[in-house]
Amino acid sequence: MAPARDIGIDLGTANSLVVMRNRGILLREPSVVALDGESGRVLAVGEEARRMLGRTPGNIIAVRPLRDGVIADYDVTELMLRAFIRRAAGRGLLFRPRIVVCVPSGVTAVERRAVVDATLQAGARQAFVMEEPLASALGAGLDISQPSGNMVVDVGGGTSDIAVLSLGGIVVSRSLRVGGDALDAAIVRFARQEFNLMIGERTAEELKVQIGTAYPRHRNDEWEIRGRDLVSGLPRNLMLNSSQVYEAMKEPLAEIVTAVKAVLEQTPPELAADIIDKGIILTGGGALLRDFDVLLSQETGVPVHIAEHPLDCVALGTGIALTSLDRLPLYTK
Repeated sequence: MAPARDIGIDLGTANSLVVMRNRGILLREPSVVALDGESGRVLAVGEEARRMLGRTPGNIIAVRPLRDGVIADYDVTELMLRAFIRRAAGRGLLFRPRIVVCVPSGVTAVERRAVVDATLQAGARQAFVMEEPLASALGAGLDISQPSGNMVVDVGGGTSDIAVLSLGGIVVSRSLRVGGDALDAAIVRFARQEFNLMIGERTAEELKVQIGTAYPRHRNDEWEIRGRDLVSGLPRNLMLNSSQVYEAMKEPLAEIVTAVKAVLEQTPPELAADIIDKGIILTGGGALLRDFDVLLSQETGVPVHIAEHPLDCVALGTGIALTSLDRLPLYTK
């Protein structure tokens, strides 16, 4: 029989990734669970459940059990973890694996404990919690073991984590509950206030991905969306352009920029000098927003580089952590 295999999980607000030691990323699924409203039975997990968001009949509930990077619904999170672990490990679950789970750097001790408990209940032999900026830095290929400053900005679905790392640990960090979801919500709000059009989160996300920009340019792409007219109550089409989407997202983007500046202001001078030389590494789904690196660079005066695989950095870093559990600052019970 196969030996126990250690597993790493990037437990994200929008997506969860499962990585296995020496085998890379095995699973990439939306963090969504569909439940039977009466019995509480799990009907679907992941992509199949995501397709049901906003489209379910009354007896089916599609739930996102994580909000702002932390567990909002403990029981559903446990069910989701159990499903993901079983899919990734398969028959390997005959032996309970050790599992490392990534969480935002700003979580409280109670929230950390909830993650450990849910992971143990889902089938782990031993559960560890790792801070996302640390995993991002490892996954982006940074050598954080040296006495030299590295800065990571990880913009996920529910949170943005900003940290300066040196000698294998976090020197200065800041976590704010503003991420891709906040940008989507800002677009929904903009469409409602400016055009009396109600659109869903998935439509807002598609708009952000297709023509969204963090820095205004001369090029002005257009994209057609569909929603419900709040005056007539009937379906209506609307054409929006990049400038309008930028206006919608301006406020949450400014919050992230302010947090990055605050971390730079708190960074010791020697490490700040290293960061000016090396630049800031941008990871997470937010790194894929057009010209986000340009915005950060213009506002901070520091070069900004997008990681090679920004969506996978946290998961890849978790996989690296599995090989050196005793040498990293991890939380466990």
